[in-house]
Amino acid sequence: MTSAQVDTENAPKESDEGYERGLGSRQVQMIAIGGAIGVGLFLGAGANIAKAGPSLIVMYALAGVIIFFIMRALGELLLYRPVSGSFAEYSREFLGPFFGYFTGWTYWLMWVVTGMAELTAAAIYVNYWFPAIPQWVTALVFLVILFGVNLISVKLFGELEFWFSMVKVTALIGMIVIGLGVLTFGFSAAGDTAAVSNLWAFDGFFPKGIGSSLMTLQGVMFAYLAVELVGVTAGESENPEKTLPKAINTLPWRIALFYVGALTVILCVVKWTEFAPGVSPFVAAFAKIGIPAGAGIVNFVVLTAALSSCNSGMYSTGRMLRNLADSGEAPAAFQRLSASRTPAFGITVSVLFMGIGVVLNYVVPEKAFGYVTSVATAAGIWTWLMILISHVLYRRAVDAGRLPASSFPAPGGAVCSYIAIAFLLFVTGLIAYDADSRVCLYVMAGWAAALGAGWAVLKSRNPEVTGRREAAPEKVG
Repeated sequence: MTSAQVDTENAPKESDEGYERGLGSRQVQMIAIGGAIGVGLFLGAGANIAKAGPSLIVMYALAGVIIFFIMRALGELLLYRPVSGSFAEYSREFLGPFFGYFTGWTYWLMWVVTGMAELTAAAIYVNYWFPAIPQWVTALVFLVILFGVNLISVKLFGELEFWFSMVKVTALIGMIVIGLGVLTFGFSAAGDTAAVSNLWAFDGFFPKGIGSSLMTLQGVMFAYLAVELVGVTAGESENPEKTLPKAINTLPWRIALFYVGALTVILCVVKWTEFAPGVSPFVAAFAKIGIPAGAGIVNFVVLTAALSSCNSGMYSTGRMLRNLADSGEAPAAFQRLSASRTPAFGITVSVLFMGIGVVLNYVVPEKAFGYVTSVATAAGIWTWLMILISHVLYRRAVDAGRLPASSFPAPGGAVCSYIAIAFLLFVTGLIAYDADSRVCLYVMAGWAAALGAGWAVLKSRNPEVTGRREAAPEKVG
């Protein structure tokens, strides 16, 4: 603990890391739900429907099962030792300091580039209502507002994220209910053509072949990015032993309802051939049904999703930089906490990098937005792999009696983690095969080279930091 941190001996609501435990059960639950509903669903599903047709439903379900395996592996680690910046910390403990260093900086990169993309997207959404306002102005305003929220307190961050998620959840449930009403009672302009048979009536369930369906998995995985954010909240949750298992165990029904359920209903109401890349399938469905102001409503929901993602990015990047600084893998200035117990300096630096997105609003073409999201996906896959590999090594240590068992063991032990690792490697192969998304692997290779050079410098200046350290075992729960 640094001198800038306030003594926490007599403050039970603060974590051992100096953070305020300001996230209650209600907020952690909604952060978990919000992490599973993002722009990847609201916008990205349009392009994927055009590629795969109704079979996209199966791809979301398959990826959802893998995400649940990942989150149960993370949950077991979190209840063994709940720490903020958990992915990097577990990589550091079970694979060595270099992997903690690499994972922490890569997760930081994921959220910075995601923040750039989401700010640009949010500006485009506002442009729907106010075309006269320059996009860079809107992006800058949102950047400043969310920056202020994250600096004030973790409680305010949690509250804002709660309401962002509430909007997304309410909107999706409303869309599902309306769609079921159209299917059941046949009202609206879509009533005559809405039918469950739309799932297979137009060239079958796999209209473009299984290969095309599998190629959508990279976009589907992007839609699930941020579901692991629950792990970053561990150090600031009021009661992690209760809130984290509950948030993780409700993941399957959230995926079943918000992804599989919503897409199934929409593809029954509107035949898949009417959806196109670059158009939200939800906007298209509302237009077909003929609901007044439906497009505007969905546009507001998508704006909320973008702001939610950027808000989460600011939150997680500051915590990850502080975790790296605590381990001597980033400048010591990132260790400081503000009077409101937020890593203000780390958040500020991250926001400055996200601000590059504001500058680029004049020149970023549509394809560059796709490149940015593919980089975020590649960084996210690395993070998930580190969670899974750390979990496998943790289970080995528990079986050997070297570490205490977690109070929240993953079902099937390490078997599900092995399955998830194989799946993620398969998706990486799909990314390498696709010419448009392959560029992200080149970017990641450059990023790895830069981090490797940084590690070499760190090792020469501070060799004790790069020596393998074993964390003190601590059973929680």
